[in-house]
Amino acid sequence: MFSLQKILGKGDKFFDLLEASAQEARASVEALVKLVSDPKQTTLAYEFIQSRRREKDLRAEISEAVYTSFVTALEREDIECLANALYRIPKTVEKFGSRLLLTPQHVEGITFPKQIHLLTEATATVLQMVQSLRRGVKLDEIRSLNEKMQYYEGEADKAIEESLRELFTSKYDPITVIVRKDLYELLEKIIDRCRDVGNVISNIALKNS
Repeated sequence: MFSLQKILGKGDKFFDLLEASAQEARASVEALVKLVSDPKQTTLAYEFIQSRRREKDLRAEISEAVYTSFVTALEREDIECLANALYRIPKTVEKFGSRLLLTPQHVEGITFPKQIHLLTEATATVLQMVQSLRRGVKLDEIRSLNEKMQYYEGEADKAIEESLRELFTSKYDPITVIVRKDLYELLEKIIDRCRDVGNVISNIALKNS
């Protein structure tokens, strides 16, 4: 077990900022879920943009704090790496939302149920992993959570294979095929971003155990 609070000295600020980043990533996926249920909700574009901007501001604040706070055992690069990994989640979610809003007529009736379920679980696990840093991490706990994340990523790979198989064997027009393929791949990429966060936290835990 290690204590990031001990490592970072006055580490509460880092915990607060990193947890806020994880919460923002989860909020962006919650907005995505609402959009998928009704792609014609163009007002949701604002939620995606705001979520990504808040995450960007948090990332900048973490970066500033890293270079102005006293840091000993934990490498500065590890904190920034985690902040950057968290930022990529809402950034990719925003890209998905933008693409969906551009072509709602090509995804009518499609709710991406498997991917949405996996995304919801993955971002919840991201938040758990980040929150675990505050109380001092046990390697077994981190390993268990990261195994869950790897499972979600594997299931996402299976889901996109099933989706593409159905897409390519059905009689859709070429534009619909292109649009849906792009959206499926973006959903998979969001889960990959969550997996990246899990890997960063696992590496931090191993280095400081």
